[in-house]
Amino acid sequence: MFYPAEARELHRLVQEYLGAAHLVGPPPKAVIAPHAGYVYSGPIAGSAFLQLTPLKERIRRVIMAGPSHRVPFSGIAVPSTRFFATPLGIVPVDHEAVESLRDLPYVVSMDAAHAQEHSLEVHLPFLQEVLEEFSIVPLVVGDASPREVASVLERLWGGPETLVAVSSDLSHYHDYDTARQMDQATSHAIEALRSQEIRAEHACGRLPILGLLELARAHGLKARTLDLRSSGDTAGPRDEVVGYGAYAFA
Repeated sequence: MFYPAEARELHRLVQEYLGAAHLVGPPPKAVIAPHAGYVYSGPIAGSAFLQLTPLKERIRRVIMAGPSHRVPFSGIAVPSTRFFATPLGIVPVDHEAVESLRDLPYVVSMDAAHAQEHSLEVHLPFLQEVLEEFSIVPLVVGDASPREVASVLERLWGGPETLVAVSSDLSHYHDYDTARQMDQATSHAIEALRSQEIRAEHACGRLPILGLLELARAHGLKARTLDLRSSGDTAGPRDEVVGYGAYAFA
């Protein structure tokens, strides 16, 4: 539904998006990237994931956090599965890391939350094209607090071998100019690490973003906007657009 099912075409498309992006600033510890169909948000996602190329041999684990679109639940869902698969191949789940979260009461094992969820899956082909060998810790965020998200990310934070990848689109279904103003304000808030300025209507992945911003402040990271566009810039009409931003934290 979101990207080509044929491996060769998917490889070509992801490489096209990566090739159109530019390296900016120091390599990141964390990124935020969008999760719509590639025709809409792929170019913006490419801007985030290209930043990982200097780290392709160093990053061995990616903590993936995105919102739930299909299954309502309380807490943060991890899968019981050992692998995720895309047309580009199989990605192992860091089962030991998943098990390390079991004592947290708001972390639940729920395969249903992952089965049809696209917010994490659409990032995988980009990671597969950019990184070498890596595992993932997939976190689908339901009804959870930013503090709970931050506590999970903190436990998994690790060192330079670990990347945090948050999945979020920005404003939804406003006209082009209104969306642009809203998304610029959201970008300014992300760059300033001002969680209190980001509300639910500003980003569908708001909770994972807020958890990341809390840790960025604690770890002294600085955020920068890599790309900020909407479906009105890429492949859609301008009367109702969805906003997309790419951000790096280093």
